[in-house]
Amino acid sequence: MTDWKQELLESGNFNKFQEKLLTNGPKTYMQSIYLGYLYGRWKKLKGLNLNDPIENKGQLQSSFKKFSSDDRVK
Repeated sequence: MTDWKQELLESGNFNKFQEKLLTNGPKTYMQSIYLGYLYGRWKKLKGLNLNDPIENKGQLQSSFKKFSSDDRVK
């Protein structure tokens, strides 16, 4: 398991507030929400975001053409 907080700190791409939050942890509800945002951003940068939508591979592309050319539509 990767320590994502340490990895973010080593990247150097953060401000003083983020550094304090990553080292000391959240003290308020809003800080915990922001820490969750940082975690989501880290996951997205690493390509680990599991909530990405699944790409449509074309399984429904011809359904409207078939529907509109059907004899009962006329």
